[in-house]
Amino acid sequence: MSIEIRNASKRFGDFHALRDVSLDVDSGELVALLGPSGCGKTTLLRIIAGLETADTGSILFAGEDTTDVHVRDRQVGFVFQHYALFRHMTVFENVAFGLRVKPRGLRPSETQIKAKVHDLLKLVQLDWLADRYPAQLSGGQRQRIALARALAVEPKVLLLDEPFGALDAKVRKELRRWLRRLHDELHVTSIFVTHDQEEALEVADRVVLMNSGRVEQVGSPQDVWDHPASPFVYGFLGDVNLFHGRAHEGEVHVEGIRIDSPEHRELRNGKALAYVRPHDLDIERYSPGASGIVATLSRAIVVGPIARLELEPVESNPDNPGSGTIIEAQLPAQQFRDLALAEGDTVVARPRKARVFVEDWVSP
Repeated sequence: MSIEIRNASKRFGDFHALRDVSLDVDSGELVALLGPSGCGKTTLLRIIAGLETADTGSILFAGEDTTDVHVRDRQVGFVFQHYALFRHMTVFENVAFGLRVKPRGLRPSETQIKAKVHDLLKLVQLDWLADRYPAQLSGGQRQRIALARALAVEPKVLLLDEPFGALDAKVRKELRRWLRRLHDELHVTSIFVTHDQEEALEVADRVVLMNSGRVEQVGSPQDVWDHPASPFVYGFLGDVNLFHGRAHEGEVHVEGIRIDSPEHRELRNGKALAYVRPHDLDIERYSPGASGIVATLSRAIVVGPIARLELEPVESNPDNPGSGTIIEAQLPAQQFRDLALAEGDTVVARPRKARVFVEDWVSP
């Protein structure tokens, strides 16, 4: 089932949770709403579910306006962060609950319910736990049961609010792979909320970046990573170094170095922000006359195949208010060993690649 959100806005007192949000979700798609706390992603999810009402705007399911349709009539399955399982019910009874509370005319027979629950527990690979109670399950098992319960009523739309937020890192990684495989099997239109960029990029077909109640960018995981539409998106997706400089005729001048920026060739002496990923910095020992950012290696963390370096610029640049802050760099551990660097050594860092955003225009 396709979903269309049209110009949705929502306030809670003086707080503007959503500001004129429009979004299309295709039938069978798995979409992630990604952003920091308070950006509006959970509010948007609850409005789609019918648990909240937008102040303005409309929600359409398969082209039909469902803005005023009650939550129980929207055919939506909802999975919460903290499972929301009934403690006094067994796993089997929890999954069967949604089927047993259906109106008499729509309620399956007890034989049908048993078969349906068994199939769902098998689908989430927990059929051997049918007689256990939630307190006897691990966090990951509880969340899979919560998902089975949401699927029991055969929802047209599946909504998940930080579904793995209460789990440890290893279990989160296992469950998000499992969720992706399950979605590929069922093809239920699904939207999940997360503040974890790795989770969104790994699981979703498309990612919706939200900030301060607005949609900043919508695209495939590869697209939003390779072509961030704004400084917020670039800064939110992974680690990044920010440099302040000047853009002039297709070049950005930062910390005494030049970065090609052909997309800004018309700009004359404009303020610019250059974003550089840690792995896009070349590092070498300092030698007099070397071009680049001269810095002191303050800390080196070598874990597995990657060396993570923390660099402190040697001189503060008056054109760069960010100078004096830590620069993060990453390089292969073997390359770091070959450089034979020690903490306290002076190095030169040069960006191989940068994304430049123009802050404003300044006359020559």
